[in-house]
Amino acid sequence: MRKPILGLVGAAALALVLTGCGGAGVAADAAAGGSEKTAATAIYDEINALEGQERHDRLVELAEEEGRLNLYTSNTDMDSIVEAFEAEYDIDVQPTRGNSETVLQKLVAEGRSGQTSVDLVETNSGELNILHQQGFFYEYESEYRDAVREEGQMDGWTADRFNAFVVGWNTDSVDPAELPAEIKDFADPKWKGLITLEIGDVDWYAAVTQYYLDQGMSQEEVDAMWEGIAANASVEKGHSAMGDLLAAGKLKITLSIYQHTIDGAAAEDGAPVAWQDGDKHVTPVVIRPNGAGLMAGAQHPAAAMLFMDFLLTKGQEAIVSDYRVGSVESAEDSLAGIETISVPEDEMLDNLEYWDEKYRALVGG
Repeated sequence: MRKPILGLVGAAALALVLTGCGGAGVAADAAAGGSEKTAATAIYDEINALEGQERHDRLVELAEEEGRLNLYTSNTDMDSIVEAFEAEYDIDVQPTRGNSETVLQKLVAEGRSGQTSVDLVETNSGELNILHQQGFFYEYESEYRDAVREEGQMDGWTADRFNAFVVGWNTDSVDPAELPAEIKDFADPKWKGLITLEIGDVDWYAAVTQYYLDQGMSQEEVDAMWEGIAANASVEKGHSAMGDLLAAGKLKITLSIYQHTIDGAAAEDGAPVAWQDGDKHVTPVVIRPNGAGLMAGAQHPAAAMLFMDFLLTKGQEAIVSDYRVGSVESAEDSLAGIETISVPEDEMLDNLEYWDEKYRALVGG
């Protein structure tokens, strides 16, 4: 049996923090390295109190004096942003990469030991929420955060990009005119053998479930809908893998593939894939913020704040150029004019085991 999608990692991480560090406040103190926390938060407070050019000039001065940034990230497209940042500022960025669960586990382990060098964490919302809950982050204030979509102005951290879960299809195999208007319609037996679910998309599952409950369906009706969908579906692991299989025609329709996977494959490789046909798409489209948080015990707090500013300004250009959805709306916004729903972040944080178990039972994990 596979491990729970995020539940085992999240629950284990929280247990490690609580038993190894004595709770949220101690987790922050451990991660901060004692007196280093005071030095870091003093700089954060100084910059948070400034505005405009004065803020920027002072931040650049302090950041270039530090000369280094230690970054933990799960973003596979971060290289172009790092290169652009280093070209503009005299600061050496040292990125440590891993998937979101690895980033979380590494930070928790370092928090327990009281030894961590990370200044800024950029990863998925679920892991960021856990880290914020345990006191690892410090408040970030700026006009750039104010410009972020409301769904990305999270407690303790700020979105720099969004993953959009969309229904994608192979255009050689599927006539978009025959696609249903909504995800719930894929419970119809006529879609048997044509649709695919992703084994780890518990947050998407929770969002769609909540959407239909809010639309007036009963819990029994929603559960029956999912049972019908699951009966019609195959299950795959990984959005990139699903994208490759969809482009090759081995999959016909994927219910929760990333929008940037589809758009990138179509634009870069000419792959026969799509998630829109003119202004038509299958609803709902679910968005999940990914973002960054300032470590309360950063060794290079000014560099962390400056990089955060960069992520929300010039870094947005690189994010959009990779066919992703930036956290700041722009003319190149792939979701312009499209109604979206958000992953229920608080619900996922509070009841992760419940959602994980329900989705595992559905997909047979």
